[in-house]
Amino acid sequence: MPDASAWRIALPHTTAAVPLARALVRSALTDTGPAADPDTAELLTAELVANAVEHTTGGAPIELVVELLANGCQVEVHDGDPRPPGDLTTRRDDTPPDPWQEHGRGLLLIRALSSACGHRRTERGKAVWFTLPACAAPA
Repeated sequence: MPDASAWRIALPHTTAAVPLARALVRSALTDTGPAADPDTAELLTAELVANAVEHTTGGAPIELVVELLANGCQVEVHDGDPRPPGDLTTRRDDTPPDPWQEHGRGLLLIRALSSACGHRRTERGKAVWFTLPACAAPA
């Protein structure tokens, strides 16, 4: 029997992957109860998928993995490039990003809004991930 607390889907290596990933994360988190804030999960997932599309080459699909945890959720985006993402876990300096630039804030958002984030090598490239804490139950 498949594990209902984990979803795995291959996405096209195009910008069309971003809204598909957002919809999957939103469905996974709202259909199963408040595992984590769906708005934040959607935003951070969109950033990871957009980065995978923009910064990796080739037509191989991008894989999205959403796992509901007892204390929140974890989202992973797998791509075929083994190089680590930019400043996901550390910053080179304390200079804030330029608010007039169109790029450069995605990883900052992931670092700031997730409870943890990182990357790891896989057999086919890398997985970039973040975790979010569980939402507080309504009183």
